[in-house]
Amino acid sequence: MVDVKGKWALVTGANRGIGYRIAKFMASKGCNLILHSRSLEHTKAVLEEVRAMGVEAYDIAAELSDLSQVEAMMNEIEKRGKPVDILFNDAAVQIAYRTDYWKTPVEDYSKSFVINTIAPMMLCYRFIPKMIERGWGRVINTTSGIRNEPEQAGYSASKAALDKVTSDIGGKLDGTDVCINLADPGWCRTDLGGPNAPNDPDSVIPGIVVGAFIDDKKSGRWLGAQDFAGLTLEEAVKKAADYPQLFK
Repeated sequence: MVDVKGKWALVTGANRGIGYRIAKFMASKGCNLILHSRSLEHTKAVLEEVRAMGVEAYDIAAELSDLSQVEAMMNEIEKRGKPVDILFNDAAVQIAYRTDYWKTPVEDYSKSFVINTIAPMMLCYRFIPKMIERGWGRVINTTSGIRNEPEQAGYSASKAALDKVTSDIGGKLDGTDVCINLADPGWCRTDLGGPNAPNDPDSVIPGIVVGAFIDDKKSGRWLGAQDFAGLTLEEAVKKAADYPQLFK
C-alpha cells in the first residue's frame, strides 16, 4: 500500500461534500494538500483544519466553468513549485432535474461538459505528463453511477464522457506507476446529492480515496465507494485489486 506522507494532492471541490472528506482523510495520512474551490473564502475553514493536522496546505480558487480560470489555476500551482503527485478531480455540477426531459435545454449539456469533463481532463493533461517524468502519480476522477435517468441527462452524459477518457488514458498508463482510476461515491446527502439520498457522505471513506493508495500498477478501474464502506484502508486496497479494468 502506498505511503502518501509528504506527497502533494490537489483536491477540486475541497470545501464541502465529498471533496471535504477526501481532504480531511488525506491529511490524516500525512499528505500535503492543494485545496480548490470557486472562492478562497470557501476553503478558509478546511485549510485551517488540515494545517492543524500537521500537513502543509494552501488553497486556490477557480471557476471550472471558465477554462481561462482553470488555466490560470494550473499556472499558479506550477509557480508554487510543489508537484501534484495525486489528483482528485472531485468538483462537479448537476445543473437540474428535468421532469419534462423532452425540454432539456442545451445549457444542461454545455455547462455540464465543461465543468464535469473538460476541466478535469485539462488538469489531467497538465499534470499526468509530469507524474510520468517523476515516475509516480495517482489520478482519481469522481464519476457517477446514474443510469436510465434522462431527467439528469447533462450530468450523466458528462460523467460517461469522463469515464471514457479515463479508461482510454488508463489503457496507456497501465503497468506504470502512474495510475488513473474512477471512483463513484454513490448517492450521498451532499449539496449535489440532496437531502433524500440514502448514503451519509462519510460512507465514501475509504472507497473514494482508495485509488490513491493502490500499488499494483493497474489503471482504468471503476471503484464504487459504497462497496468499501466500513472497511479499513488496508482492506479496501486489497479489495480494489480485484476490480476489473474498463479497457479490457
